Amino acid sequence: MKKYEYPNSHALFERAAKVIPAGIYGHLGPAEGCFIPVSAYPFYAQRAQGAYVWDVDGNRFIDYMCAYGPIVLGYNHPAVEQAARAQQEQVNCAVLPGEIMVQLAEKLVSMVDSADWAFFAKNGGDVTNLAMIAARAHTRRKKIIKFAGGYHGVAQWMQFIGNAGIIDEDVNNVITLPFNDAQAVEDAFKRYPGEIAGIIATPYHHPAMADNALPEPGFWAAVRGLCDREGALLIIDDVRAGFRLDLRGSDAHYGFKADLICFCKALGNGYNLSALCGREAYKEAVSSVFYTGSYWLSAMPMAAALATLTELERVDGANLMTRQGTKLTQGLEKAAQGQGYHLKITGEPAMWYMRLTDDDTGLLHQQWVSECVRRGVFFTNHHNLFINTAITDDDIAYTVDVAEDAFRALRAAGQKRRHDKK
Repeated sequence: MKKYEYPNSHALFERAAKVIPAGIYGHLGPAEGCFIPVSAYPFYAQRAQGAYVWDVDGNRFIDYMCAYGPIVLGYNHPAVEQAARAQQEQVNCAVLPGEIMVQLAEKLVSMVDSADWAFFAKNGGDVTNLAMIAARAHTRRKKIIKFAGGYHGVAQWMQFIGNAGIIDEDVNNVITLPFNDAQAVEDAFKRYPGEIAGIIATPYHHPAMADNALPEPGFWAAVRGLCDREGALLIIDDVRAGFRLDLRGSDAHYGFKADLICFCKALGNGYNLSALCGREAYKEAVSSVFYTGSYWLSAMPMAAALATLTELERVDGANLMTRQGTKLTQGLEKAAQGQGYHLKITGEPAMWYMRLTDDDTGLLHQQWVSECVRRGVFFTNHHNLFINTAITDDDIAYTVDVAEDAFRALRAAGQKRRHDKK
């Protein structure tokens, strides 16, 4: 198989490093250490369509990162783009919101089990932060429970002592517990009676750089009961998994009901929009919070979101992604076994995490992922991966072929190392 090279991409990064902090900042930046080895990855996209992204060197990739989650229908989906363009021609960012805001809120209320209302912002961190503030406003309590490894944005309260610029006061009221441990939750309520405003958690545990964990039987029922007993809010961060598991919300997928639920990523198929939804009892608390942004009521992303949700309903998107994800993950496991490797896959098939277990360092997995990327399949080695509805059976077959070739490259490299040591 042909292996890609990236001269234009890497030359562009050299230009960027002179005028942009870190060249590319945040989770997409090579300085973050997520692209290992750096030489295996492109840095800049030229265009995207359906399941594919082309870099500035003209290389085509099947994108299983889906822009880190927002692309749920495939890039440049015609129904979404048409809706966005039509709305932009009427009104987008204006002194008043458009009617589309009401229509989108009504759509979410009709779809999402735990939604009696919707509040819109721009990114996932906006609404997870709002949910925390609203829980404190409603309960007049300070403390929040989260689960170890859970990511809920970059606001100070969700970061860690030792991170640059974070001080003790930012995190003193955050209680960190192990996921799937209902007893630890109950113990925390006993340790801090009348002090806990709420619990924030993803519907299943999907931390970066670690195996994912599905909720154990009875876990969410127990947590729901404890929140009801103690007067604390149960906040579900559905920013990443939302609409990929169940169009009713991932809490419904696992058989319980959140008090507040946070959506982003898949909501607008790439258009920047997030939503906090919740039960009627907490509408007043959210209304009381001062929380706003100049672009939060922009109409074009809302039109894109309404079209996205409508299309997901039309194609039964959640079930489609689960089926395609199951085909792919089973194919990858089989490819690994056939080449003498062991690929562990955890989480949900529509949004899975994988790692090779053949060494303890993670280096072998990084090498295999990099060989896949060089052959046109965009994985990362540190994060869960995503299915979108544009992924076809042919794409899956090609991905499995690439995986097999990448495993063969691993074996050849290992044999060479053993030969060189002699």
